Amino acid sequence: MKNNSNKITLTYIIILMFVAILGHQVFLDYIETSPEKSLIYFYVRDFIFILISGIILKFILYRNDENNKSVFEKLQVTNNEILESNERYDIVAKATSDTIWDWKIEDDSFIWNKGIQGVFGYKKEDVGMTSKWWFERIHPEDSLKMSVKLYSFLEQKTEKWQDEYRFQCADGSYKYVFDRGFLVKDKEGKPIRMIGAIQDVTKQKEEEQRLRLLETVITQTKDAVMITDIDTTVEVIPNIIFVNSAFTDMTGYQSDEVIGKSPVMFFGPKSDIFEFDKLKTAIQEYKECYVETISYKKSGEEFWINFSMIPVTNKDGEHSHWISIQRDVTEEKNKEKEREQLIRELTQNNKDLKQFSYITSHNLRAPLSNLTGLLNLVEEVQIEDPELKEIIAGFTKSTHLLNETINDLVKVVIIKDNPSIQKEKVLIKEIFENVFNQLSFLIGLHKPILKIDLEEVTILNINKSYLESIFLNLLTNAIKYRSDNKQLRVNISSKVVDDNLILTFKDNGIGIDLVRNKDKIFGLYQRFHNHPDSKGLGLYLVKSQVEAMGGTINVSSIVGKGTTFTITFKNN
Repeated sequence: MKNNSNKITLTYIIILMFVAILGHQVFLDYIETSPEKSLIYFYVRDFIFILISGIILKFILYRNDENNKSVFEKLQVTNNEILESNERYDIVAKATSDTIWDWKIEDDSFIWNKGIQGVFGYKKEDVGMTSKWWFERIHPEDSLKMSVKLYSFLEQKTEKWQDEYRFQCADGSYKYVFDRGFLVKDKEGKPIRMIGAIQDVTKQKEEEQRLRLLETVITQTKDAVMITDIDTTVEVIPNIIFVNSAFTDMTGYQSDEVIGKSPVMFFGPKSDIFEFDKLKTAIQEYKECYVETISYKKSGEEFWINFSMIPVTNKDGEHSHWISIQRDVTEEKNKEKEREQLIRELTQNNKDLKQFSYITSHNLRAPLSNLTGLLNLVEEVQIEDPELKEIIAGFTKSTHLLNETINDLVKVVIIKDNPSIQKEKVLIKEIFENVFNQLSFLIGLHKPILKIDLEEVTILNINKSYLESIFLNLLTNAIKYRSDNKQLRVNISSKVVDDNLILTFKDNGIGIDLVRNKDKIFGLYQRFHNHPDSKGLGLYLVKSQVEAMGGTINVSSIVGKGTTFTITFKNN
């Protein structure tokens, strides 16, 4: 600047000297007519004039330079302040993740900072420069409410404007935002500008909704909920800070009666000390714990409680609370005691019945054998009295029936009292051949049509005598309960499906009325026909033997058309 001033002054002096010399040439005649004033006089005078003018100009330029320098320094300070302000503005915007907007209301021009791109994903060229672009991206459900509040603020009917609404992102999704604006007015108080900051509160909103849902669950659930802090300096179990209404219903305590106190108050003389120690250890180690013990209501009434204590951590992973879900299980406990008592009674009854079976099957066998032997001796004696002869014949028949009944009971006792029966590997065809040989006389007498389709299958883990008994009973029943109106047909087949061996016995006999007898079909001493040889024991034995070997048996039957028995064994 100083150099510029010197250049201007020097130029000014040179121009004046040039003008002076030129002036001398123009007025040369006048100088010659005035001899009293020499040429040197004029040169000296003009030089002095020029010099003084240059000094004055120099001073003026100097003052101007000083003023310019002062203005420049002020402008530089202002510019630095603006730069610092902009820098602070950018840093704050980044730190708060706010989207800043500037709306010049009169010409409806909008300016957005970079947050509109970083937060909402818009490209620079996609961002509109009017309020219309802003309003179009507000969720339709929020637009009316937000507009009413905004224009009320612009008309200065309200002191401040802030609102929550949903703002559309570039990908079409919406984010919850919190928007706050400030007005700039002219001298007459008319709004000319509005500056605002949009904050993305989607996560907070989602967290609020989640907490509201959890609060609803906690307050509405039928299970009692208790929340405690983690401070164990006074009590081994931390103090209560919240209980729901279900807790009040369960214990009788209102929330203000328990908040600030330790759950130790609910333990009493009959509470399980081992469960209490387990709970105490879990709390010390911040581990989840499940406890079941006797607790006490406000009235002093005892009740069984099942509850969990679960540690809760904050966002930094630090333990902040314990939450306990509690349930009154007194009714379940009482039912459990009833079941245990019933099991004990059933076990004792079963022992008594077994004892009775042993007495029946063993202690009666000796006197019955003696009685049978005496009857055999009486048969060799000639009895003339017909009435006495009839009495002895009836007595003999009853004795034989009693003997058969005891033999049947022995079979049942052997099956029921033998859970670890001997099992072996057998061939199905061999079993059937043995049964066929035993029933050869009966088969020859009634001549049924037998269709045998037994595969060359070896079945594992089967008791051979049981399987023979099953075959024998089912084939005997098929012959015994044949129809008198048609020739008997019996189909016996086997097939392997996956790991299962399926045996099927099908006949075209008189059938069974399953509608009336479905629940009795495999019962002990259940008779479905008036056959003289029917004792109601065969199917009971079959089912007992099948189940003893881990199998299942099903029956389907139609009266007058026949019956089908299906037996399934696991062949592994």
